[in-house]
Amino acid sequence: QPTVDALHYASGAAVCFSRAVNDTPKIAALLFASSAGSGNAKLLLVAAAMTVGGLLNSRRVAETMSKRITDLSVGQGLSANLVTAAVVLSASRLGLPVSTTHVISGGIMGAGAAKRLSAVRWGVAGNIVVAWVLTLPCAAVIGGAAYGLSQIFGSDALGVILVALLVIGL
Repeated sequence: QPTVDALHYASGAAVCFSRAVNDTPKIAALLFASSAGSGNAKLLLVAAAMTVGGLLNSRRVAETMSKRITDLSVGQGLSANLVTAAVVLSASRLGLPVSTTHVISGGIMGAGAAKRLSAVRWGVAGNIVVAWVLTLPCAAVIGGAAYGLSQIFGSDALGVILVALLVIGL
């Protein structure tokens, strides 16, 4: 069991790291665009924070996803994690932004379906697909609203904070 736990933590860390590699440049550009300092240091700091944050929540998220979509065995969970890390890192290397959540969900569905198609709770999978389809237009609407509000409140630090608080409040 200790070896299996170590493998799970290592594969979970690989997923968190791949997500950080994929998302860090976008987040760093938004957070640190106007501040001084080394760009590489900023990227490393954001990647480290995302990796640690992901690791702190990974067990809960993994348990929820692996039990709601399908009941994964230890080997299936490791496979889904390692494939997710490989896909996200490959996409990052090619400069393609991907959703780690989409990739891991697909990996979990694939691992469950490989056992048998009926092992996957397709109703849950359908709900996930609906959420994926709605994500982009909803993000566009919220982004447009945030931009409109920033035109009202200004794009200085206070304006950005006010817009962020309004969007979070909504």
